[in-house]
Amino acid sequence: MDQKLKVGILGGTGMVGQRFISLLENHPWYEVVAIAASARSAGKTYEEAVGGRWKMDTPMPEAVKKLIVMNVNEVEKVAEKVDFVFSAVDMKKEEIRQIEDAYAKTETPVVSNNSAHRWTPDVPMVVPEINPEHFEIIEAQKKRLGTTRGFVAVKPNCSIQAYAPALTAWKEFEPLEVVATTYQAISGAGKTFKDWPEMVGNIIPYIGGEEEKSEQEPLKLWGKIVDGQIVKAELPVITTQCVRVPVLNGHTAAVFVKFGKKPSKEQLIEALENFKGEPQELNLPSAPKQFIQYLTEDNRPQVTADVDYERGMGVSLGRLREDTVYDYKFIGLAHNTVRGAAGGAVLCAELLTAKGYISKK
Repeated sequence: MDQKLKVGILGGTGMVGQRFISLLENHPWYEVVAIAASARSAGKTYEEAVGGRWKMDTPMPEAVKKLIVMNVNEVEKVAEKVDFVFSAVDMKKEEIRQIEDAYAKTETPVVSNNSAHRWTPDVPMVVPEINPEHFEIIEAQKKRLGTTRGFVAVKPNCSIQAYAPALTAWKEFEPLEVVATTYQAISGAGKTFKDWPEMVGNIIPYIGGEEEKSEQEPLKLWGKIVDGQIVKAELPVITTQCVRVPVLNGHTAAVFVKFGKKPSKEQLIEALENFKGEPQELNLPSAPKQFIQYLTEDNRPQVTADVDYERGMGVSLGRLREDTVYDYKFIGLAHNTVRGAAGGAVLCAELLTAKGYISKK
């Protein structure tokens, strides 16, 4: 790319916003030129606005420290500085929908980490290796918004990244029923142990809204575009429980699957290891070379050993074995704030750029 695209981060002071900023440091295609947040942060330098709340393991990039934080509600002012924006705003869902649509209507593409637009029928919710064809719905969305280049695209929930890719790799074997329990890191709530000391040595068996997302969002990924909207798939039937555990980064899933066509264990592992998508074929900057790795050790995947696989953009599976009630069971692991949040959104933006949906204004 001859000249980097100018990027804005909406909600740039929160944990996911910080993750966007750390991932975009030295990105070959994108340059962060605007950071927007709430009115209380606006007017401060980014370094001042974040203060002691920088939550990444790596230092704050020098390039953003002195950027003056803008008011996220001053849509036109932010939009005129950028070619597109990433959204990680912390607002009520209706407010998020309104502000993301407002940016899109300024002819500024929005790639969102938020859940607010995930069930808007003409908004693509994409894992780039799984359903890149859903970006085609953008043309219908532009007609609704009255735009020529502005649109909203979203990525799905962090919890499903540990099992939806595997189920997609096994599509030919017709998964019919899935039972999944997810063990979710505290960074999924935007917290560290410093912020949330009561999580040390603790488990909370409830995460608001998470089970519905974990059961329904994979069905939208596997859905079809019909008459200008995405219609979710009917199968497999998925039931989940979602548990908060004392881990900083990494969502683990314990999953049971019943298939229409029962495969051998060897066939399942081969399908995982061979599974790739457009990001790998196009060699996109953030794409993992190997999307899914299968680990043969009985005690893998583990958060401490495997969460950063492929810079946090890959998915790790292990303990695949036959089950006495279902056909097979396995353990999956994905990095929730990289693949499951900001990194997944960056990869979406890269694919949208490669396909011509995002370009210089």
